[in-house]
Amino acid sequence: MAARQSEDYRVVLEGGQGEIVEKKSRFIATVRRVETEQEAAAFIEEIKKKYWDARHNCSAFVIGSRGELTRCSDDGEPSGTAGRPMLEMLLAEGLRNVAVVVTRYFGGTLLGTGGLVRAYTQAVKAGLDNSITGVMRQGVEICLQTDYNDVGRVLYILGQRELEPLESLYGQDVQLTIQIPTDQAQGLRRELVEATCGRIGWEHKGEITFVDKKGTKS
Repeated sequence: MAARQSEDYRVVLEGGQGEIVEKKSRFIATVRRVETEQEAAAFIEEIKKKYWDARHNCSAFVIGSRGELTRCSDDGEPSGTAGRPMLEMLLAEGLRNVAVVVTRYFGGTLLGTGGLVRAYTQAVKAGLDNSITGVMRQGVEICLQTDYNDVGRVLYILGQRELEPLESLYGQDVQLTIQIPTDQAQGLRRELVEATCGRIGWEHKGEITFVDKKGTKS
């Protein structure tokens, strides 16, 4: 169970943009979800064309559920002052399959090495704060079968765990399809068995990877 849990990672559900100003320099961070290196490269080129008149368009991206592929670019800033801190922010946030470009319009004042690192890091944070993220979890899909006398108890327990059925079928009995993290499944099953005096039906439909929106922020 622990091994599966360690595979959880955050993804961008909806990219966003944030901006900071440091000594009259504007830093505009644009965040987007990407699945491949090609998508990341295309996104970076898109932003460079959009902000063609900016002094710098620095970038960083992380590809793969374990962050197997990472790249970053200072785009003319002093080495290590832009792309690397941007990448480290993405990794520190546990994000995967994500790219960010920070566009800088120079304000006329040099910031120095430390100032640049802080500015690019804060810009990425501003972009992420305006993005919506979720957690990709290893889980299982379960079909629950219950009668009408017990369905209220079952829905209450699911609600307490913030589990919303993907599908609800009401026929001679009630069938509820849910997705739940693997390490939580047995605890839920015990709780449902106890609440229904063993009448709950539990069908394991298979292992899945799913987005847990309880981990979202905007």
